[in-house]
Amino acid sequence: MKYAYYPGCSSESSASAYDVTSRTVASALGLEMEEIKDWNCCGATEYFSIDHLPAYSLIARNLALIDPQETPQVVAPCSACYVNLKKTDENMAKYGQLNADVNEALAAGNLSYVPGTVKTRHLLDVIVNDVDPDVMASKVVKPLTGLTLVPYYGCYIGRPEGSFDDVENPQTMDRLLEGLGATVPDYSLKSSCCGGHMTQIGTDVAMGILRRLIDLADRLGADAMVVPCPMCQLNLDVYQSYVNKAFGASYKMPIVYFTQMMGLAFGMDPAELRFEEGVVPVKSMLEKWRTPVSSTKKRKVRDKKALPMPQALPD
Repeated sequence: MKYAYYPGCSSESSASAYDVTSRTVASALGLEMEEIKDWNCCGATEYFSIDHLPAYSLIARNLALIDPQETPQVVAPCSACYVNLKKTDENMAKYGQLNADVNEALAAGNLSYVPGTVKTRHLLDVIVNDVDPDVMASKVVKPLTGLTLVPYYGCYIGRPEGSFDDVENPQTMDRLLEGLGATVPDYSLKSSCCGGHMTQIGTDVAMGILRRLIDLADRLGADAMVVPCPMCQLNLDVYQSYVNKAFGASYKMPIVYFTQMMGLAFGMDPAELRFEEGVVPVKSMLEKWRTPVSSTKKRKVRDKKALPMPQALPD
């Protein structure tokens, strides 16, 4: 199957490691992904907060650039991009006036889009549901045995409802990581929100949200939290030191992409998987992966005691 590939803006900056490993892993699995020529930003959440028509038109332009005869499905690794593309396609099909208005805007660039002609998929969906399990198993040469990994999906990936996974209790990444050899504990906050842009508009609230997510993973003895979304990765990774400062904590939880962990299991060089681009060091996790026999000492699972109270919040 050949897919259109929509990288999203973060792939060229903060989430370049995700983009590189997404392409690498997809190629290893025989998935042919062709990047959309002249794609543009999906607008994240900001555009919809200002004016719906420009927001929908901006996103629909990407769908209009795809030849549905050649690539009838578009793959987005970013959860926000995935939701925006899917929502735009579904709402254009549902609301005739919106469809007409968006296509009028697209006509200014000599483009048009017929809703329903291109199916939007998240990369996780494609990898878990389109790849033959035997093909996946054949690629695993260095299993993630000995690693305890917490899958954190975030609040977007199960939406709109009726997509490829359960909204409240998604399982696709759980199954993937278990298949790669990792131990996957029951993480009850897997679909909770990471706060999104709350770090910019409500720091105290954002720090509380992030602390709650990281603390539970820490108490479960996780060697890392695994994510399928650049925004979730950025918030949990970049702002972890802020959380430590705010609550007098000392979390050192690596936040990695599921494609990076797939690359490890496939025997790829960690340097090629760009782990060093993360803020929280992954050294201990990689050492445990390299020598699972001599690293059988599991991280001690913390007692479920009350979370630390906040100290001075970061400026």
